[in-house]
Amino acid sequence: MRKKLVYLFGNGKAAGSAGMRDILGGKGANLAEMCRIGLAVPPGFTITTAACVYYLRHGRMVPGLKREVAKGLKFIEKVMGRRFGDPENPLLVSVRSGARASMPGMMDTVLNIGLNDITVEGLARRTNNRRFALDAYRRLIQMFGDVVLKTGREEFEKIWRDVEQDFSRGEIAEGTLEEVVAKFKAIVRDRTQREFPQDPNEQLWLAIEAVFKSWENPRAKEYRRIYSIPDDWGTAVNVQAMVFGNRGATSATGVVFTRDPASGERQLYGEYLANAQGEDIVAGLRTPQPIARLKEDYPEVYQELAKALSRLERHYREMMDVEWTVEEGRLWILQCRSGKRTPRAAVKIATDMVRERLITKAEALSRIGPEILNTLLHKTIAPEAKYTVAARGIPASPGAAKGELVLFSHRAVELTEQGKKVILVRHQTSADDVKGMAKAEGILTAAGGTTSHAAVVARGMGKPAVVGCEAIQVDYERGVIRIAGQELKEGDVLTINGSTGEVIIGAVEMVEPELSGEAIALLEWADDFRKLRVRANADTPEDAQRARHFGAEGIGLCRTEHMFFAQDRVGVMQEMILALDAEGRKKALDKLLPMQREDFVAIFRVMAGLPVTIRTLDPPLHEFLPTDEEQMKLLAEKLGVTFERVLNTVKRLEEVNPMLGFRGCRLGIIHPEITAMQARAIFEAACQVKKEGLKVFPEVMIPLVSDARELAHERRLVEEVAAAVFKEVGVKVAYRVGTMIEVPRAALIADEVAEVADFFSFGTNDLTQLTFAFSRDDYGKFFPDYKRLGVMSEDPFETLDIKGVGGLLQMAVRLGRKVNPRLKIGICGEHGGDPRTIEFCHKLGIDYVSCSPYRLPIARLVAAQSALGKKVERSSD
Repeated sequence: MRKKLVYLFGNGKAAGSAGMRDILGGKGANLAEMCRIGLAVPPGFTITTAACVYYLRHGRMVPGLKREVAKGLKFIEKVMGRRFGDPENPLLVSVRSGARASMPGMMDTVLNIGLNDITVEGLARRTNNRRFALDAYRRLIQMFGDVVLKTGREEFEKIWRDVEQDFSRGEIAEGTLEEVVAKFKAIVRDRTQREFPQDPNEQLWLAIEAVFKSWENPRAKEYRRIYSIPDDWGTAVNVQAMVFGNRGATSATGVVFTRDPASGERQLYGEYLANAQGEDIVAGLRTPQPIARLKEDYPEVYQELAKALSRLERHYREMMDVEWTVEEGRLWILQCRSGKRTPRAAVKIATDMVRERLITKAEALSRIGPEILNTLLHKTIAPEAKYTVAARGIPASPGAAKGELVLFSHRAVELTEQGKKVILVRHQTSADDVKGMAKAEGILTAAGGTTSHAAVVARGMGKPAVVGCEAIQVDYERGVIRIAGQELKEGDVLTINGSTGEVIIGAVEMVEPELSGEAIALLEWADDFRKLRVRANADTPEDAQRARHFGAEGIGLCRTEHMFFAQDRVGVMQEMILALDAEGRKKALDKLLPMQREDFVAIFRVMAGLPVTIRTLDPPLHEFLPTDEEQMKLLAEKLGVTFERVLNTVKRLEEVNPMLGFRGCRLGIIHPEITAMQARAIFEAACQVKKEGLKVFPEVMIPLVSDARELAHERRLVEEVAAAVFKEVGVKVAYRVGTMIEVPRAALIADEVAEVADFFSFGTNDLTQLTFAFSRDDYGKFFPDYKRLGVMSEDPFETLDIKGVGGLLQMAVRLGRKVNPRLKIGICGEHGGDPRTIEFCHKLGIDYVSCSPYRLPIARLVAAQSALGKKVERSSD
């Protein structure tokens, strides 16, 4: 049986529902649902996404679609009491896109379909307002010309600029509008070599086709790439009766959120324009009024709107973004969708709705994507920072950002690829700017309000934005902006504060943010659901303190070599490396022992009661020595040895491939005094902290093991040192000895390794390097081209390669636990903070993930979402 292609809605009935997003797109599904719950929605019909997919594949309309569309038009005509193309009482319709996922402004819309030289006069007579009818006609020609006929909009805008001020003041003459219509038709004729279509049905089908095609326009493709929206979804098309907010003093149009999308506060937030069309708000031709003003100017409309918004929020159990129009006193709800909001607002709204008993804790957790928490950890301006505000705009998306100003989206992309941070400055953004907005640190516009394109998109991306900063003049031709009496060009630095609307010339000091009380509550709920534990990669007491603040349940990786690189220690380390024999090395190591011991004491104190996994020395020794001849001479002088001795040592330690060389456990086996010193520092520190009355759980991790005998050798040494220390100090502590699985062979023989290990910790950085044979330091030379050519889609150093590297993890877990069921298993590579890797680790039954302190909130959240069965999407930051 052929699938249904058109779904009707209106007059309190609908063939579709909110659960049919895949078929009807988000907009169509919500239009149907609003009809079902009794809201006043202009009647219309939705053409399914399947029809779009068919068109894009075959280059023609799916058979039967025209017949179903004709029935849909008759339905609208019946409800509205008007006829499409009727010269006396014409029905006008809009044609809008509507994908499954919200893609604001990315695809095309055409309004006022059905007007021509004859019906415009009928509309004028019916409304008794010829100015209104002519304005609707010029809007159709301009939008249809740009969107459907591809004339571009510049020439239309140039003509309209000469009269738009008179129009906005209501002083434009009918004759002027007639001239504008004639000029607009001439532009179409000159650009297309054809007259503007006079057949309403031709207009309709060309508009439907244009919306289908817009799924493949560059800005829509880029938006899908940024937000990981599949290319094969296609868009639905919504054909709906036009209602007009520009019918005089009793008409208006606006956009409203059921809660403040910037702060999350439970209050209506939005703006409106009296006697205007919806696109007038976006265009920024007139300054919109805040929604609170509607209560004073149109109290009855405000009450009716507030009631409808309350019903929508209770029904959807979500903060909603709603477009509405009042036509001569009658309120129409044009569309609704889940409102885009700032990360901070998203967390507040989710937690507030739990407390209001609208949603459950599990639902609240499912609504907060990992990128939201990541954005909450962005910087803000330091409270003590001193600066001069050059201008103020509307604070549209909170947080602060600084960078070099750029005026064009493509330049934002180019400069960020060169490693620069930029602020994208535009008079106002459009959908074509989305690629540059995604790359920029923040966005600044001279025009627009809190529901402008820049504001909505920036909030969705979690980027700071200041909009409507009228003090800025943008001169694209000269590539400069004028602000506060100064002229700035590309490369000059700006700071913006999206929380206050401040624009500052120059760089301002930033500070790290703190999680809000709502975010802390959300993470505590996450802790109740998750099974996967979270630890931190931390090498200093300061890192450990920060990790505990963000909820770490231990340290999964403490890199001891980072302690040796400290200014006061690297010289002693170099002395040890330059020693001629084991006795000389031990002498230098004896100097390092108290330094390392104090480091461990401080870390154990901070992490009291929690496990601390300490990796013994991992990098090759040559990394601690200079390679420059002058620096070698200075080192020789400092240590009182000959230059030749330093030079010969450097040459002796040189390796063709140091990543596969003399490092990790190999160092400890050949120079056991190194492992012995580190083990002594660990156990002396642990015993001291235990004497202080604190619980301590050290775990000694041996790196780069490829054979069980390597681990057995190092384990014996660690156990001997532990026994000696316990005997000396009269205190014992429980401890574990394990290994970092970072060599593919270790994963393949994990059953043998597990016989001598108390725990495994996957070092996925090196495991990925060695599995792919990609050097982390060099793969950037070719990998961007790999992605461009479609050879690979994901960077394996950002998201774990599930098929290959993940397969090794799966094998190692199975083999290891087969011989040692009590084996503790974790992951401590940089992948430990990646959402999809965390989801994989949960499914694998791994005990914990370890990541940098600032990624801990993400790990806690995603671990809970994985336990709740929520599929983790790729992060968009």
